[in-house]
Amino acid sequence: MKNTIGRLKNKDAVIGIVGLGYVGLPLMLRYNEEKYKVVGFDIDVRKVKTLMEGHSYIEHIPAAHINNAVKTGFEATTDFKRISEVDAIIICVPTPLNKYREPDLSFVTDTVDAIVPYMKKGQVMSLESTTYPGTTDEELKTRIEKQGLIVGEDVFLVYSPEREDPGRGDFNTKTTPKVCGGTTPNCVEVGIALYTPVIDQVVPVSSTRAAEMTKLLENIHRAVNIGLMNEMKIVADKMGIDIFEVIRAAATKPFGFTPYFPGPGLGGHCIPIDPFYLTWKAREYGLHTRFIETAGEINGAMPQYVVDKAVDALNVREKSLKGSKVLVLGIAYKPNVDDMRESPSVHIMELLRAKGALVEYSDPHVLIFPKMREHNFELSSVELNPEIIASYDCIVLATHHKKFDFKLIQEHAKLIIDTRGVYSGHLENVVKA
Repeated sequence: MKNTIGRLKNKDAVIGIVGLGYVGLPLMLRYNEEKYKVVGFDIDVRKVKTLMEGHSYIEHIPAAHINNAVKTGFEATTDFKRISEVDAIIICVPTPLNKYREPDLSFVTDTVDAIVPYMKKGQVMSLESTTYPGTTDEELKTRIEKQGLIVGEDVFLVYSPEREDPGRGDFNTKTTPKVCGGTTPNCVEVGIALYTPVIDQVVPVSSTRAAEMTKLLENIHRAVNIGLMNEMKIVADKMGIDIFEVIRAAATKPFGFTPYFPGPGLGGHCIPIDPFYLTWKAREYGLHTRFIETAGEINGAMPQYVVDKAVDALNVREKSLKGSKVLVLGIAYKPNVDDMRESPSVHIMELLRAKGALVEYSDPHVLIFPKMREHNFELSSVELNPEIIASYDCIVLATHHKKFDFKLIQEHAKLIIDTRGVYSGHLENVVKA
């Protein structure tokens, strides 16, 4: 243990990062900035090739940063045999849900199965992927010890949940505190040594289960509060009240209120998924998480609510949704990024298409609709000008990117379904949703 900690503190350790996406890539850059040798692992040959050519495939990560990392020693590879070369293994792979809304740990377990044959004494493994309490001990520890390595003595195992929020300007990988739980006291001590050189504040907790639950609580807290605001939005709309005006007014209270804003549904790699990890695990203990599941049902129903509002608004204008030209404005899950994971905009597009609408989209951050496992649109982003805007029967404002000229859009659109509270006051061509 002392040797491992010493190598980490002295920056002699080689850091291996498995999964070079929105979580792994920023973490790689942090270790590279601190002069660590970093080896990145990914099963996607195209990603590895792109990185080794000094390019970036994530909008908010500049190619110059990748190019500099390569020049200063970073390597990306698909060869998992090279795990034997590293001192630390940080796993940053997806943990989605399957079609039954149950946890799909196959990315994690397949990754660990590919790693453990090449593990050696003195290494530390950290799982950063969001998951249910017990995963690190039940899935990772078991697999490692089947190789004859004793966790806490031969190798060290920690869980340290990622907290990346793409596009933020106020916090980044370095300045966002890092929670870390270990399988044993020795493990957490090594985990602290792993992250302290690159993160301003490391927050140790008593176990991997506590760290796993911390991540779920953070995102369930947000999902439940957004669910409340989405329900309040529906009530306020029936009463002819602008919920965004109400939230902003309530937020002037300096204590006892935290503003959350409704929208067209939940998106991103965590908030739409994490609650289901806990509700699934809770059933093992005979518990039914009614509050969390209710919020999930409300948030999950929002794309349909938006489409229903579009149907009603078109009917008022004596038009049917079927055959209408509809433009979805913004398909990334949040403003000013290119991240489309779990984006509610895509669900809205599918619902509109299923009802016979002629659907297109405009998003300056996503110029070509990407290939996705569950969604298929052969589309590219529409460039906006007065004539183009006026050509659509309905525009659904789903993601409020700063690059959109909302004044221009409002001046020329026949009908706007505003899901983000961009427009205030009464406007003839704007319907709040």
